[in-house]
Amino acid sequence: MRFRIESASVVFLCAASCAAPPPPSAPVARDPVQPAPSAPDPFAVLSDITFGSCSDMTRPAPVFRTIADEGSDLFIFAGDNVYADTEDMDEMWDTYQELAADPDFRALRASTPLVATWDDHDYGVNDGGAEYPMRRESRELFMRFWGIGPDSPMAAREGVYDARVWGPPGRRVQVILLDTRYFRSALTRRDPGVDYGSGGRYRPSTDTNATMLGAAQWSWLREQLEVPAELRLLVSSVQVVPDDHGWEKWGNHPQERDRLFSLIRETGARGVVVLSGDRHLAEISILPADDPKGVGYPLIDVTASGLNKGGGGSPDEPNRYRMGDNFRGNNYGRVSVDWDASDPLVTLEVLDEEGRSVRRHDVRLGALRAGG
Repeated sequence: MRFRIESASVVFLCAASCAAPPPPSAPVARDPVQPAPSAPDPFAVLSDITFGSCSDMTRPAPVFRTIADEGSDLFIFAGDNVYADTEDMDEMWDTYQELAADPDFRALRASTPLVATWDDHDYGVNDGGAEYPMRRESRELFMRFWGIGPDSPMAAREGVYDARVWGPPGRRVQVILLDTRYFRSALTRRDPGVDYGSGGRYRPSTDTNATMLGAAQWSWLREQLEVPAELRLLVSSVQVVPDDHGWEKWGNHPQERDRLFSLIRETGARGVVVLSGDRHLAEISILPADDPKGVGYPLIDVTASGLNKGGGGSPDEPNRYRMGDNFRGNNYGRVSVDWDASDPLVTLEVLDEEGRSVRRHDVRLGALRAGG
C-alpha cells in the first residue's frame, strides 16, 4: 500500500525537478523529469525497504527498473549515486542530470519514495574527506537535486546527515543517514613495500584527534539513537563492521569505530542494523554479541555496492566477520520485516540486478538488543 502526505517540508522528499529554481549563477537543469512521489506517511508501516550504492551513468542501470517493479516502501541511495569527481560544479550538475534523464531511474523515482546520503564520488573526490575544497558547493547541488529545501533541518547545518522515523509504536523504523565525508579527517596511506596481508591503500590512523563525523554530527547521532524506534537502519556510505581490508572503512580511524560501538551501548539503542556501500561488492558481516568492543548484540552490516558498478574487491578478500562469500556482481539490498510475528522477523538480503536473492540472513528483532 502506498501512503502519501501533502506537506512539502518532508526532509527526505526526492524532487530533483520540484526543487526551488537555482540562483542565476548556478547550473540549471536541462531536462525536467517527472515529479517524485511523496515520502511515506509518518505512521506508515515500512515492511520492505531497498537500498544500494554506486551508480555510474556512463553505464546502463537496469537494476533501477528491477527495484521499481518490486514496489518497495522506500529506497535508500547509500552514496556514489553519481560519479562526479571534479571541482567544477557545472560538470557535477551535469552528472546529476544524466542520472535524472536515465529512463530506468525515472521509473524508480516515479514508483518509489527515495532518500539519499552521499559517498566520495558524488561528494566530489575519490576517497575524499574534509580537505575537499568544494564541499560546500557540492552540498548545495546535492540538496538541490534531492529536493531538500530551506525548511529542512539539514539546511541549518553543515553536511548532509539526517534522520526520520516511520511507523506507529511497536513498528517504528528509524532511518539514520550519516555523512562520512564532509567532516572526515585525512586517511593514512600504507607504507610502500610492507605486506599488510590484504589489498588496499590505507592503514589505521594513530591520530587520536581524527574524526569520521565531526563534533556536531556525533552529538546529533547520540540524540537520534535516543529517539524511540524498534528497528534502526544506520546508513553509512563506508563499511562499519569489516575491518581486515585496506580500503575505506570506519576502521581506518579505529578510535571512531570504537566510539560508534560505545555510543550504541551507552544509549541502549536497540535494533541497529548497518547498511553500507562503497566497495563495489556485496556481503553480510556480523560483529558478534560477545565481542569485547561490540554493542552487546549482533551488529549486522549489510553492504550492497554496485547498482551498476560491481566487480570490486576479490573473492578471497579477508573479512573475519563475513557470512559466507562476498558477491561481486551488480546488486542491491533489501530489508524486509514481518511485523505480524510475535517477535518480528527481519530478513536482510542482497539481490542481483534481476532481483534474485544471492545472500540472506534472518534475525529476530528481539535478538537485536543487549541480552536478546
